[in-house]
Amino acid sequence: MAVYTEVSFEDLERLLQNYDIGMPLAFKGIAEGVENSNYYLQTDRGAYILTLYEKRVNPDDLPFYLGLMEHLARRGIVCPLPVPARDGALSATLNRRPCAIVTFLNGLSVRRPAPVHCAAAGAALAQLHLAGEGFAITRANALGPAGWKPLVEVCQPHGDGVEPGLGELIGDAFSGITAAWPDLPSGVIHADLFPDNVLFMNNAVSGVIDFYFACNDMFAYDLAVMLNSWCFEADGSYNITKGQALATAYRAVRPLSDAEVAAIPTLMQGASLRFLLTRLFDWVHHDPNALVHPKDPREYSKKLRFHLKVKHAKEYGL
Repeated sequence: MAVYTEVSFEDLERLLQNYDIGMPLAFKGIAEGVENSNYYLQTDRGAYILTLYEKRVNPDDLPFYLGLMEHLARRGIVCPLPVPARDGALSATLNRRPCAIVTFLNGLSVRRPAPVHCAAAGAALAQLHLAGEGFAITRANALGPAGWKPLVEVCQPHGDGVEPGLGELIGDAFSGITAAWPDLPSGVIHADLFPDNVLFMNNAVSGVIDFYFACNDMFAYDLAVMLNSWCFEADGSYNITKGQALATAYRAVRPLSDAEVAAIPTLMQGASLRFLLTRLFDWVHHDPNALVHPKDPREYSKKLRFHLKVKHAKEYGL
């Protein structure tokens, strides 16, 4: 369960004294996610999510995340809305953790997306990229190439203990990817739009959630994150039909330049290395007493090995 910080009902009642959202009727931890502590809250006025920020979330970044959700919602993106306290603040502190309450969205994420889901999600990503224009606050991507170097230094010595040859793969890939890293059109990106962060109703997107890796970076990199997370099958094979559906729907909303298309193989490598490194870090530093089981980094080492053999974006369906 994605609960690192326990919240008692008494803790909740004290917190809600600062909000005007009614009387709590139900309160329970949410199993999805691995970064923060999340709780479902039902009051007599509606449903909400209480998030306590852990691990990689810098409290100084909360104005970016929470303000971005407001900005996107005003521009038609269905995403959680931060609930202000009585004094107007969008965040608070609970059990020594920064926290926020946001609105609950209806819909379900899909564990095994079909091409129809990939297309709908691809269009939603492009709409998000367009809607982010004009957002006044900026945030650098802490898990872009500059952020990979310290992770490589920490994780590479442990790589072979997880998978033979993993240390060498990480070192060689890091050198090659960073040397070829492009400079492309940029703006606000989600940076973590995995299938569990997109909600569906009747095969249509009903909401986009979890903006706590959002930042300013290349739009095509965000597309690469999605292709990595939506278009591989359980056996590790890349499903080009899904890739084509996702990319075509994206391009119908926000066309890609020739330079963006040409850079897709490098961006796919970079996206897979990013998630390989963070998963490997969590795997190596896992507390056996923690309730959250870290995700297997070998899923992304397999993807990285695949990408290193790709020569052209058409092999991804572009």
